[in-house]
Amino acid sequence: MTTDIAEALRRRLVELLVADDLLHDPEVRRAGETVPREIFLGPAIYRPSPPPGTTVWTPTRRADLSAEDWLRLSYENTTWVTQIDGVLAENATGPVTGGTPTSSSTLPGVILWMIEQAGVTRGKRVLIIGAGTGLSSAYVCEVAGQENTTAIETDPAAAERARKALAEAGYTPALITGDGLSGRPEEAPYDIVIAFCSVRHIPYGLLRQAKEGGTLLVTIAGWGFGHGLVLLTADGGGGASGRFLPGYTSFMMARPHDRPPHGPVELLPGAERPSRIDPALLDEWSGRFVAQLAAPSAERLGVGAEQILLDVATGSQARTRPDGSGGWTVTQRGPLELWSAVEEAIAVWQNQGAPHLSEFGMTITPDAERVWIRTPDGPSWTLPV
Repeated sequence: MTTDIAEALRRRLVELLVADDLLHDPEVRRAGETVPREIFLGPAIYRPSPPPGTTVWTPTRRADLSAEDWLRLSYENTTWVTQIDGVLAENATGPVTGGTPTSSSTLPGVILWMIEQAGVTRGKRVLIIGAGTGLSSAYVCEVAGQENTTAIETDPAAAERARKALAEAGYTPALITGDGLSGRPEEAPYDIVIAFCSVRHIPYGLLRQAKEGGTLLVTIAGWGFGHGLVLLTADGGGGASGRFLPGYTSFMMARPHDRPPHGPVELLPGAERPSRIDPALLDEWSGRFVAQLAAPSAERLGVGAEQILLDVATGSQARTRPDGSGGWTVTQRGPLELWSAVEEAIAVWQNQGAPHLSEFGMTITPDAERVWIRTPDGPSWTLPV
């Protein structure tokens, strides 16, 4: 009975993704109808409290639900967090207030869509960065063949959990515990590299592991919490180029690229002047990404009219607030004028018509990684490397 329910739920999920024009490849659709996601959610997940306010993560154990309820939870097109601050949900002793997700089972629809966008087909050699629960690896095994699938997971506990789930589901890809950003050079070159984590830039050594004409599908992100999914083609000479894809895809930051730790933030006095832009533009998907390009070393802490930018290395700060007259005041302090850089970049973007990220592209050479608007010779910014 539960087998029939699981199969029906998988088919229904794929039907919804097809109806939303996300899936077209019959083999990718078949993978979605075949792989048992309920196994990859493991013994437990964390369920978040509804907004607003500080998120409370409550462990939900498979053993505490009926088989049908677990299956219905499994086939929601939802990301389920499986690890908070390094603690797997099955090891949690109770609800966790706040905390940072460190591993999850991403929406099946996003994973399958990315596999299709990357051009995964039977026989192509695929390198997966960020194995997570192992679900993405299982989907790729179904499409490309498990002998052509290599996955890397940096967290030992998550990797072992994924390894067990893959075995239980009947898949045996190469699953390596290690730094995914270093890739697996001894098995290179790969036809396709897919990252299920975000990076501030494409590690050059990883780029060199893609064959000439090979594909890299990676989310570029940063400490301003802007995200953009870019599809690149490697040129075989240490470079690559491509465009950002439509939609709103985000992933957890790869741990080596995560923002530097710091204690409580003390907002200090500085030079004040009127802001030339609405600070709430940094809450908009593409505006936030542009601001991040302009101030890549700054962590964004604020929201709405009260944005806060903090550069830990230099101590530079910028913060905005309403001025009471319909405008905004910015206070800047330190050697980097963070808000001034953001204002200039936003103005450039707005002069181009404030396009969505799908009108941006990226060019990588051995010397630099550059994000541009519309064409490679359009306005551009260099990523931190």
